[in-house]
Amino acid sequence: MQTTTLGRTGLTVSVAGLGCGGFSKIGIRKGIDHAASVTRAAYDSGVTFFDTAAAYGTEEAVAKGLEGLPRESYVLSTKFLVRFDNGLMKPEETLETLENSLSRLKTDYIDIFHIHALTAPDYQWAIKEILPLMLKAKEQGKIRFAGVTEQFIVDPSHKMLKLALPDDLFDVVMAGYSIINPSAAQTLLPTAIKNNVGVLDMFAVRTSLHNPAQLANDIAFINSKGQGGEGLNAHSLDFLVEEGIASTLPEAAYRFCRHTPGIGVTLTGTGDLDHLAENLRSINLPPLPDEALKRLDSLFHNVDCVCGQNVNVSI
Repeated sequence: MQTTTLGRTGLTVSVAGLGCGGFSKIGIRKGIDHAASVTRAAYDSGVTFFDTAAAYGTEEAVAKGLEGLPRESYVLSTKFLVRFDNGLMKPEETLETLENSLSRLKTDYIDIFHIHALTAPDYQWAIKEILPLMLKAKEQGKIRFAGVTEQFIVDPSHKMLKLALPDDLFDVVMAGYSIINPSAAQTLLPTAIKNNVGVLDMFAVRTSLHNPAQLANDIAFINSKGQGGEGLNAHSLDFLVEEGIASTLPEAAYRFCRHTPGIGVTLTGTGDLDHLAENLRSINLPPLPDEALKRLDSLFHNVDCVCGQNVNVSI
């Protein structure tokens, strides 16, 4: 497993991170023992970065999978929501949710503690009310670094992170980035590189890049917005496999993300051990050829309207 330094955190981490949310939630539907076995298999394969969240319901499974291992041998990233159906959380609940995560993860400290799925309308409130409490927890040694993640499903053009990165208040950010929406490479990553902010990539594959019907829907939506390059259609990505550039489209997608300058950790999620092994293999492969990257850029350079799931909305 290849490793990298996660921005100014100085943390040495695997370039592949186990995402413990998404559709699979590391197989928690099959029980905590199964999810723990996926976590441990990832670690045994060289993964040292584990990303979970209170909302995922997988913190206990991650703890069980890593039980007995040296704490310094892996990095824990977890997250907490600040907006719920009934409105914003009370700021003082920040420390309570932190204590709950520490308990579930069975650890004395969390390496990266993120505000989860923050949106642009709530950004200034979170900076004023929530971030100071996170920094207090950092002073107490309960967290090492403060992070923030975007709600890519409804914010595929990165409105929140376009605010956050120039402010440079967070050590780590999580952004959506993929072949079919590479807009972060233009709008976010240059600032992240300049400020040495660690970037975690989510949505590298998701539905569209393993489901032809969803890919067709997304490309139709891209074209309806006038963002697609000349000739973009449902079969525009077929060349990646047909010309032997990659064995599968998901493989190409992971390689595309992992080797983009500015991306620190490419997250992958699964509840299946064989699928985990295949995803990790893909992330460790060399970058796509320059000619393939040029072709992809000609098709998707202007796209910032899709996330790769079965929704196409924006805020």
